[in-house]
Amino acid sequence: MEIKAELQKPFEEQQRTNFIVQQNHRNGYEIRETETALQAWGYTEEEIAQQEREALNMLSLTKREVFLAIYRDKQITPEQIRAMLTSEEAKIEFDYANDYFRGNPLIGQLGEALGYTSQELDSLFINKGKGK
Repeated sequence: MEIKAELQKPFEEQQRTNFIVQQNHRNGYEIRETETALQAWGYTEEEIAQQEREALNMLSLTKREVFLAIYRDKQITPEQIRAMLTSEEAKIEFDYANDYFRGNPLIGQLGEALGYTSQELDSLFINKGKGK
């Protein structure tokens, strides 16, 4: 986290209230008071991007949604996809998973092998398999 705004002391009660309303209630920043100032702390751009990535990685699609989306986009069947898998562990995961999570490395590998960009895979999961 980093300081996004600061109100130096001394300040009047109305200034304090306005600062808190603007920075906390409107912007969602955490307010911290020090000996010299009232500070509004917020996430850095990197932290926000990491939080967004973590949220995307938790998105899931059912096996049916994944297979239909790939078939619609690439005209590739589940059997053709399975034939692309080289490790037994990947084949077991492919065969027995009920849901596929965006953050699963197998999804990234399959997506790359099928010609999807990372952004296209994200979109596929965001849109619940309804296309890129």
